[in-house]
Amino acid sequence: MYKNRAYISFLTLLLTVFFVGCASFGERNLKIRSDFDNGQLEHAKKQIETQLQKSRAKDADVLKLNQALIELCTGKPKNAERILREVRDNFDRIEREQLTKKAEKTVSMLTDDNTVSYAGEDYEKVLIRVFLSLANLMHDGTDAAAYALQVNQKQNEIIENGKLKNPKDGKEVNSKLSYKQVSAGAYLYGLLREETRLNNDDAVRAYLSVCQWNPQFQQGKNDLQRAMHGIHSAPGNGVVYVFCLAGSGPYKVQENSEVTQAALFLTSFLLSILGNHSVTPGIAPVLIPVVAHSPYPVPVIQVEINGRDAGITETLTDIRRMAEEQFEAIKAEVIARAVVRRAVKKGILYGAKEAMNADPWISLALDVAGIIWEANEKADTRCWNLLPAEIQVLRIELPAGVHRLRLSLLNNRRSYKDSSTIFRQQEVRVDAGRNTYVLACCPNSGFAGEVVVSER
Repeated sequence: MYKNRAYISFLTLLLTVFFVGCASFGERNLKIRSDFDNGQLEHAKKQIETQLQKSRAKDADVLKLNQALIELCTGKPKNAERILREVRDNFDRIEREQLTKKAEKTVSMLTDDNTVSYAGEDYEKVLIRVFLSLANLMHDGTDAAAYALQVNQKQNEIIENGKLKNPKDGKEVNSKLSYKQVSAGAYLYGLLREETRLNNDDAVRAYLSVCQWNPQFQQGKNDLQRAMHGIHSAPGNGVVYVFCLAGSGPYKVQENSEVTQAALFLTSFLLSILGNHSVTPGIAPVLIPVVAHSPYPVPVIQVEINGRDAGITETLTDIRRMAEEQFEAIKAEVIARAVVRRAVKKGILYGAKEAMNADPWISLALDVAGIIWEANEKADTRCWNLLPAEIQVLRIELPAGVHRLRLSLLNNRRSYKDSSTIFRQQEVRVDAGRNTYVLACCPNSGFAGEVVVSER
């Protein structure tokens, strides 16, 4: 008996040491997000490089996504594209492996989801393609249309892979059918096809999709009408597209699923009364990752050309809403996985008591070990946490030549109090019949990085 007690005491100590949780991904990288939101991109970049040297391989891809966004916003779109391609391919590989190999997910039942290789949230997988298209536009544009097409292809693939069979009746269920189509890919493809003038029907179909998926986007309606008449721009004119990565986007935080925790507590209590042994008390919080976002309003950009007002950027893709709606669609699955994990741990310890015919002292030690084991679970808060809240755009037709742009930041379409200092000026060259692209990043109350102009 004493030997068994010593063994269990050692097991309890081992579990305490081995399963002591470290800070979540979100907590470890809070300073990176804070620096980025405040325009300190170089500081954020150095911290990412440090994290990449210290972090586990399973966290590297999501850190590289943040790195790519900083490269894009600091005038290095080619670097951004290279990094995004690498992560896209890694996510695709991990996704395929997770569909066929279950070993990693089985191990995660003994710890938490942070032990699983991160394949990206569904909205992140789609947005990688959007940002690949934007990054390519900003340096040569040769692959931008192909990336834009991948956006809708990936959306359809995600929905197709979301099919699950109900174990009760065998019917298929798919929580991802409620995902809304993202219009950014179709819009980018449309403006590129319109510029070529080779097959205007492609542009019309793309803009039709934009209008269906994002009916509040007025620019899309204007684009559709123009494309239907086959007019890219008047003779001697070209077009400038001003893209804005506006506001501070979604990220993940840990949240206790209180109803689930209460249910597990009552279940443990009843099973302890009815069974031969006690069940680990369900007092540890059941942590799940939930989507959160900054409380600050999303800014827009007012554009002036040569001192004259040219308009205000309009929301093309609301990334905050996209992330929140997709999380709500799969929230039940996230909670179910947390419940199964907790049940597996309780079952393992209950089985150990049965196997050893545990006396009350051994049973108590195992319960303590179980509480420690469960309490050290961390929600998987890995995410692309430097995403903007929105991707905005403004289309401006201008005579060929060099023009001076002034980009002024507005808060809810009203000037900031100190609006005289919250602006950027940039010269752009417009070629007749061609598109020129301008990209600005405005995470909170100011500009971050450079105003980037396409190189071609």
